[in-house]
Amino acid sequence: MGGSAGKRSGRRGAATAGATGAVSTDAAAWVAPEGSWASSAGRRRNMQAIRSRDTSPELALRSLVHAEGLRYRVAAKPLPGMRRTADLLFRPTRVAVFVDGCFWHGCPDHFVAPKTNPDYWNEKIDRNVHRDRDTDMKLAKAGWLVLRFWEHQPPAECAALVVDAVRQRRAEATPRT
Repeated sequence: MGGSAGKRSGRRGAATAGATGAVSTDAAAWVAPEGSWASSAGRRRNMQAIRSRDTSPELALRSLVHAEGLRYRVAAKPLPGMRRTADLLFRPTRVAVFVDGCFWHGCPDHFVAPKTNPDYWNEKIDRNVHRDRDTDMKLAKAGWLVLRFWEHQPPAECAALVVDAVRQRRAEATPRT
Protein backbone atom coordinates (compact mmCIF):
# COMPACT_ATOMS: atom_id res chain seq x y z
CA MET A 1 0.00 0.00 0.00
CA GLY A 2 2.67 2.44 -1.10
CA GLY A 3 4.90 4.64 0.97
CA SER A 4 7.22 4.03 3.81
CA ALA A 5 6.46 2.38 7.09
CA GLY A 6 6.01 5.72 8.82
CA LYS A 7 7.74 8.95 9.64
CA ARG A 8 11.43 8.76 10.28
CA SER A 9 13.52 10.77 12.67
CA GLY A 10 14.98 13.93 11.17
CA ARG A 11 18.41 13.25 12.69
CA ARG A 12 20.93 12.08 10.14
CA GLY A 13 23.99 10.92 12.03
CA ALA A 14 25.82 10.79 15.29
CA ALA A 15 27.86 13.95 14.73
CA THR A 16 27.15 16.79 17.14
CA ALA A 17 28.54 20.28 17.53
CA GLY A 18 29.74 21.15 21.00
CA ALA A 19 29.97 24.60 22.62
CA THR A 20 33.29 25.22 20.87
CA GLY A 21 31.78 24.41 17.49
CA ALA A 22 33.95 21.31 17.12
CA VAL A 23 32.15 18.31 15.74
CA SER A 24 32.50 15.05 17.63
CA THR A 25 31.50 11.67 16.31
CA ASP A 26 29.75 9.40 18.79
CA ALA A 27 30.02 6.30 16.58
CA ALA A 28 33.55 5.35 17.68
CA ALA A 29 32.66 5.65 21.37
CA TRP A 30 29.23 4.02 21.09
CA VAL A 31 28.67 0.80 22.99
CA ALA A 32 25.45 -1.14 22.48
CA PRO A 33 23.26 -1.46 25.58
CA GLU A 34 23.20 -4.95 27.05
CA GLY A 35 21.02 -7.26 24.98
CA SER A 36 20.80 -4.81 22.09
CA TRP A 37 20.68 -6.05 18.52
CA ALA A 38 21.89 -2.72 17.12
CA SER A 39 25.10 -2.61 15.12
CA SER A 40 25.50 1.17 15.58
CA ALA A 41 23.96 4.12 17.36
CA GLY A 42 22.48 5.36 14.09
CA ARG A 43 20.89 2.01 13.33
CA ARG A 44 19.44 1.85 16.86
CA ARG A 45 17.90 5.33 16.51
CA ASN A 46 16.49 4.44 13.11
CA MET A 47 14.90 1.22 14.29
CA GLN A 48 13.44 2.85 17.40
CA ALA A 49 11.77 5.49 15.23
CA ILE A 50 9.83 2.95 13.15
CA ARG A 51 6.14 3.00 14.00
CA SER A 52 4.24 -0.10 14.98
CA ARG A 53 0.86 1.54 14.30
CA ASP A 54 -0.55 4.50 12.39
CA THR A 55 1.75 3.81 9.44
CA SER A 56 1.06 5.46 6.10
CA PRO A 57 -0.47 2.28 4.58
CA GLU A 58 -2.74 1.85 7.63
CA LEU A 59 -3.85 5.48 7.56
CA ALA A 60 -4.65 5.26 3.85
CA LEU A 61 -6.72 2.11 4.36
CA ARG A 62 -8.53 3.51 7.39
CA SER A 63 -9.39 6.72 5.55
CA LEU A 64 -10.94 4.85 2.63
CA VAL A 65 -12.87 2.42 4.84
CA HIS A 66 -14.14 5.29 7.00
CA ALA A 67 -15.25 7.18 3.87
CA GLU A 68 -17.44 4.17 3.03
CA GLY A 69 -19.27 4.68 6.31
CA LEU A 70 -17.74 1.80 8.25
CA ARG A 71 -16.59 2.29 11.83
CA TYR A 72 -13.92 0.20 13.49
CA ARG A 73 -11.51 -0.05 16.38
CA VAL A 74 -7.83 0.73 15.84
CA ALA A 75 -5.02 -1.41 17.29
CA ALA A 76 -7.50 -3.49 19.29
CA LYS A 77 -7.28 -7.02 20.65
CA PRO A 78 -9.77 -9.30 18.93
CA LEU A 79 -9.90 -11.89 21.72
CA PRO A 80 -9.73 -11.42 25.48
CA GLY A 81 -6.30 -12.31 26.76
CA MET A 82 -4.75 -12.17 23.29
CA ARG A 83 -1.61 -10.04 23.30
CA ARG A 84 -1.88 -9.39 19.56
CA THR A 85 -3.74 -6.46 18.08
CA ALA A 86 -5.43 -6.02 14.72
CA ASP A 87 -4.86 -2.81 12.76
CA LEU A 88 -8.61 -2.46 12.14
CA LEU A 89 -11.18 -4.41 14.08
CA PHE A 90 -14.86 -4.79 13.31
CA ARG A 91 -16.18 -6.50 16.46
CA PRO A 92 -19.87 -7.01 15.57
CA THR A 93 -19.00 -8.76 12.31
CA ARG A 94 -15.83 -10.38 13.62
CA VAL A 95 -13.50 -9.08 10.92
CA ALA A 96 -9.86 -8.42 11.84
CA VAL A 97 -7.65 -6.52 9.38
CA PHE A 98 -3.85 -6.53 9.44
CA VAL A 99 -1.57 -4.39 7.26
CA ASP A 100 1.78 -6.15 7.26
CA GLY A 101 5.05 -4.40 6.51
CA CYS A 102 7.11 -6.08 3.80
CA PHE A 103 10.28 -6.16 5.91
CA TRP A 104 8.80 -7.10 9.29
CA HIS A 105 6.52 -9.85 7.98
CA GLY A 106 8.75 -11.33 5.27
CA CYS A 107 6.95 -10.32 2.08
CA PRO A 108 7.82 -12.89 -0.60
CA ASP A 109 8.10 -10.10 -3.19
CA HIS A 110 9.95 -7.36 -1.29
CA PHE A 111 11.74 -8.75 1.77
CA VAL A 112 15.50 -8.35 1.59
CA ALA A 113 17.44 -9.80 4.49
CA PRO A 114 19.85 -7.34 6.11
CA LYS A 115 23.54 -8.01 5.59
CA THR A 116 24.36 -6.91 9.13
CA ASN A 117 23.47 -9.45 11.81
CA PRO A 118 21.60 -11.76 9.39
CA ASP A 119 21.09 -14.58 11.91
CA TYR A 120 19.23 -12.29 14.29
CA TRP A 121 17.04 -10.82 11.56
CA ASN A 122 16.20 -14.14 9.89
CA GLU A 123 15.10 -15.57 13.24
CA LYS A 124 13.16 -12.39 14.05
CA ILE A 125 11.26 -12.38 10.75
CA ASP A 126 10.60 -16.15 11.01
CA ARG A 127 9.11 -15.61 14.49
CA ASN A 128 6.92 -12.79 13.14
CA VAL A 129 5.63 -14.95 10.27
CA HIS A 130 4.97 -17.86 12.65
CA ARG A 131 3.11 -15.53 15.04
CA ASP A 132 1.01 -14.20 12.13
CA ARG A 133 -0.04 -17.73 11.12
CA ASP A 134 -0.79 -18.58 14.76
CA THR A 135 -2.91 -15.44 15.09
CA ASP A 136 -4.80 -16.28 11.89
CA MET A 137 -5.49 -19.80 13.16
CA LYS A 138 -6.68 -18.69 16.62
CA LEU A 139 -8.97 -16.03 15.20
CA ALA A 140 -10.43 -18.33 12.55
CA LYS A 141 -11.08 -20.95 15.21
CA ALA A 142 -12.99 -18.29 17.21
CA GLY A 143 -15.14 -17.40 14.18
CA TRP A 144 -13.25 -14.34 12.96
CA LEU A 145 -12.49 -13.48 9.35
CA VAL A 146 -8.86 -12.40 9.05
CA LEU A 147 -7.86 -10.10 6.21
CA ARG A 148 -4.13 -9.51 5.71
CA PHE A 149 -2.66 -7.02 3.30
CA TRP A 150 0.91 -6.09 2.43
CA GLU A 151 1.95 -2.47 2.78
CA HIS A 152 2.64 -2.32 -0.98
CA GLN A 153 -0.88 -3.29 -2.04
CA PRO A 154 -3.05 -0.47 -3.43
CA PRO A 155 -5.14 1.01 -0.57
CA ALA A 156 -8.28 1.29 -2.72
CA GLU A 157 -8.21 -2.44 -3.56
CA CYS A 158 -7.66 -3.37 0.09
CA ALA A 159 -10.43 -1.04 1.25
CA ALA A 160 -12.87 -2.53 -1.27
CA LEU A 161 -12.14 -6.03 0.05
CA VAL A 162 -12.59 -4.90 3.66
CA VAL A 163 -15.86 -3.09 2.92
CA ASP A 164 -17.23 -6.07 0.98
CA ALA A 165 -16.28 -8.53 3.73
CA VAL A 166 -17.81 -6.45 6.54
CA ARG A 167 -21.01 -5.78 4.60
CA GLN A 168 -21.35 -9.44 3.61
CA ARG A 169 -20.92 -10.60 7.19
CA ARG A 170 -23.47 -7.99 8.34
CA ALA A 171 -25.95 -9.27 5.78
CA GLU A 172 -25.37 -12.88 6.88
CA ALA A 173 -25.97 -11.91 10.53
CA THR A 174 -29.24 -10.07 9.90
CA PRO A 175 -32.31 -12.26 9.85
CA ARG A 176 -34.23 -12.16 6.59
CA THR A 177 -37.97 -11.68 6.72
